[in-house]
Amino acid sequence: MFDVVIVGGGPVGACAGALLARGAGKGGALSVALLEPRAPALLAAPAGSAVAAPDVRVVALSRASENVLTHAGAWARIRALRLSPYERMRIWHESVQPASEAVLVFDAADVGEPNLGYIVENRLLQQALLEAFAQAGGHIEPAALESLDVTDTEARVATAGATLTARLVVGADGSQSALRAAAGLGARVSSYRQTAIVATVRTARPHQSTAWQRFMKDGTLAFLPLADGTSSIVWSADEALAAGLLRLGDAAFAAELDRASDLALGATQLASERVAVPLMRLSATRYVAPRVALLGDAAHVVHPLAGQGVNLGLLDAASLAQLVAAAVGAREDPGALSVLRAYERWRKSEVAAMATAIDVFDRLLAHGRDPVARLAQRGLSWVNRSQELRRFFIRRALGVSGELPEAARAR
Repeated sequence: MFDVVIVGGGPVGACAGALLARGAGKGGALSVALLEPRAPALLAAPAGSAVAAPDVRVVALSRASENVLTHAGAWARIRALRLSPYERMRIWHESVQPASEAVLVFDAADVGEPNLGYIVENRLLQQALLEAFAQAGGHIEPAALESLDVTDTEARVATAGATLTARLVVGADGSQSALRAAAGLGARVSSYRQTAIVATVRTARPHQSTAWQRFMKDGTLAFLPLADGTSSIVWSADEALAAGLLRLGDAAFAAELDRASDLALGATQLASERVAVPLMRLSATRYVAPRVALLGDAAHVVHPLAGQGVNLGLLDAASLAQLVAAAVGAREDPGALSVLRAYERWRKSEVAAMATAIDVFDRLLAHGRDPVARLAQRGLSWVNRSQELRRFFIRRALGVSGELPEAARAR
């Protein structure tokens, strides 16, 4: 029997596994199995080498996430890969010019930090965490969940070739979570009626280690700086606009991108394929059930405009690992509902506050046309004039405020 079985070996599931297998607390290391069908291919890939093509999908990691990944034993691996720190953020509404004094600027130097976070390829982050999990003694089962059976004393997870038993089963298998469905946990889902177009682009001017974001009446466009001088774009456009953009050839798409960016970084040129991701908000009605807990996208999905999806999931992983390890240290059952409900109370309120704030930004800054929205759009320049307000928002971007798990705090 394992202490914990984790379903889903993406960054969030692998991080939870590494923290638990390393002993994230006073309870010591736990025996952990991780179900991830693609794990053998991912671990066999030459991470970050010249022959490994860059992943179009990237994530923005906060300082809190950096701390969590350090505790998980993965940060040194990630630093050795294609990692791009960013030192500034420039945020503006389409009603002003990208070089205007009305542009909201966040600078790491304002709070004495070396940077505001890092941009890293999703696949490289996942590989580093799977390696850290395996090195910590975790067991990787290259299979998918087929069924779940929960009793008073254990949970049985069946795959095509084996049945694993554990005191706790963790679902980190994404928005279409098979574990969430098997455990009978429902979810509220609503569409933003937007599609995120993700791609890598070359720009005429250097990105200056800066993340650029423009709010427009039909969506939001972000340029995220990459280590080789290119940028990753995330263009969250209304569905009709996105459908038209995806039908364009590369040159015509680049021309539309130039228009949408107002040439903030000069002319653009596609350097990768385009990936389309329909955007939705998801919130599991419950994060836990007897011997079951949900993490990351299995529990919640938020709009990508603030880049908080993976960061929220990593905080889920660190919070659950802390509470489970404390329960084991106190000789309590880590799958007991009392332990899991403490996790749910902690993370559900934190995630709900962030998701609501992101929705307000999307509604007012990207799509708002009424007087309240216009006031919010002008408010970007007001924030820019206040050093205290800028510092407040920088600390939020760094992820170092709020009720943090121990692993997310600076050592």
